[in-house]
Amino acid sequence: MATTVGSADGDGGEAGRPSSAEGRGRADAGRGARGARAAGGRARRAASRARPTARRTRHRYRQTAVAYLFLAPSLAFFAVFLLLPLLFAVLLSLSRWAGFDLADIRPAGMDNFAALFARGSSFLTPVLTNTLLYALGTVALALTGAVLVAHCITRLRFQGFWRTLYFLPIVTTVVAVGNVWKYMYEPGGLVNGVLNALGLRSVAFLQDPVTALPSVVVVQAWASLGSAILILTAGLKAIPHSYYEAAELDGAGPRTVFTRITLPLLRPSLLFVCVTQFITGLQSFALIIVMTGEGGPGDATNVAALEMYQRAFKYGDWGSASAAALVLFVLILVITLAQLWLFRRKGADG
Repeated sequence: MATTVGSADGDGGEAGRPSSAEGRGRADAGRGARGARAAGGRARRAASRARPTARRTRHRYRQTAVAYLFLAPSLAFFAVFLLLPLLFAVLLSLSRWAGFDLADIRPAGMDNFAALFARGSSFLTPVLTNTLLYALGTVALALTGAVLVAHCITRLRFQGFWRTLYFLPIVTTVVAVGNVWKYMYEPGGLVNGVLNALGLRSVAFLQDPVTALPSVVVVQAWASLGSAILILTAGLKAIPHSYYEAAELDGAGPRTVFTRITLPLLRPSLLFVCVTQFITGLQSFALIIVMTGEGGPGDATNVAALEMYQRAFKYGDWGSASAAALVLFVLILVITLAQLWLFRRKGADG
């Protein structure tokens, strides 16, 4: 009987304890629940981190949209007055058009460019040659004069007065400047009067093919001197005075200070003046029209911009004029990039 009871108790104990399979199942379930809670926590943390990132992205997009909204007037102006005319000029350079009805535009391929560079064409010689000589002469005279005058102005009193005095030709119209100098170049004008007073003969400045282009170059350089002086005086004032004090203590002379300190540290301003003056010289033609009429005598003062103007508005050959304009555009781009490369190389070598 006791044995029976013991067996019953033993069976009851075995029945009361969970089996090993059930234990493992509960443990796995517990680990699964903990893993699910951990995964849920990680997901919540990732979502909490993603929400600020999404807000920042939306804020960035909103800022970009607002920026383009404010830029829209400038971009529209750029597209209407620069991009569309450029595309239209490219179209015309490959076409024939008399300038009246757009329906009369006829494709011409590369014929306009071939005619510009054909044997016997006046576009290469003397038009492009005159253009390069005109630009080079203007840059050489204006840059040299501006450096010397700006260097002197920084050592004078009443610097504002002198800068204003040299800037006056900039605010004067090209027609007024051209006509004044035209009368000064006349046989009985001021320039020949000074030459006669020195015992020299009168010179036919604008009537002689040899002297016509240099005479206009002098006027262009004089007219553009003011802006170059303003830029260079600002560049000179930006040079720290401690360099000059150190050079003075070392016993350096004025020429050494100018060539070893002033000019190297003035290189950014010189680059800007050189590039802008060269572009102005390559594009200029209004002063030539005022002083010489149509680029005379002959083609002595005929430049690319004047040639384009005459081909389009005088002869009605808009295709050839547009081709000449694109050639001039490429020429200006190449020369500008060459100047930037040269100044950067000089800066690295220095």
